[in-house]
Amino acid sequence: MLSVCSILVLFGWCAPEPAPDAAQKGAQNRISFSGRIHVIDGDTFDVSGVRVRLQGVDAPELDQVCETEQGVPFACGQWVVKEIRARFQGQVARCQDLGRDRYDRVLATCDVAGQDVGQVLVSEGWAYAYRQYSMAYDLDEKAAAVNDRGLHAARVQSPAQFRKTRVIGRFPPDRACAIKGNISTTGTRIYHMPGQKNYDRTGIRPEDGERWFCSEAEAKGAGWRAARR
Repeated sequence: MLSVCSILVLFGWCAPEPAPDAAQKGAQNRISFSGRIHVIDGDTFDVSGVRVRLQGVDAPELDQVCETEQGVPFACGQWVVKEIRARFQGQVARCQDLGRDRYDRVLATCDVAGQDVGQVLVSEGWAYAYRQYSMAYDLDEKAAAVNDRGLHAARVQSPAQFRKTRVIGRFPPDRACAIKGNISTTGTRIYHMPGQKNYDRTGIRPEDGERWFCSEAEAKGAGWRAARR
């Protein structure tokens, strides 16, 4: 015998309950885990032994150096870690597993006592919204920037750009040793000073014998000559 709703469906008067869409199914299938936080860097934690990369945020690298508004360099990557550890180290987090990144870390969102950890990091100016992967913290970053919170009160190269320049050897690992000792295709050893024409586009590859120098005297003593322009 047909139910009342079944009869109504036949005449188009009662819509059947819709099946869950892909997003709903994905949310239902996410794995939750919890544990105490051990801060590795600004956007990477260990949670009960699970290496977690927080989804939607990007913090300075551990060795990244920034400048104050007065031009004074400071280790912003280390500063961020110190602030995050003061807030979250040892706290119990509940995380949602969203998959894996290319380093086999678990991509996750985590909360501590009902607070979204990623949102806290961005709101305090300890990290940036990683809009390439998520817009979840876009407005939180804009609010932090307007109020000069954390990194927004300093001169900071974006973490993504820092990683890019570091990989190709264009950014000095030590600001006090920024002279680039390049070896040309003909084997000539040439050093480039900051501000010279080809300085920014020159990358240093230590595996090829190239190196950084702290002074012109050091470069000349090692057998490098000055770039002509």
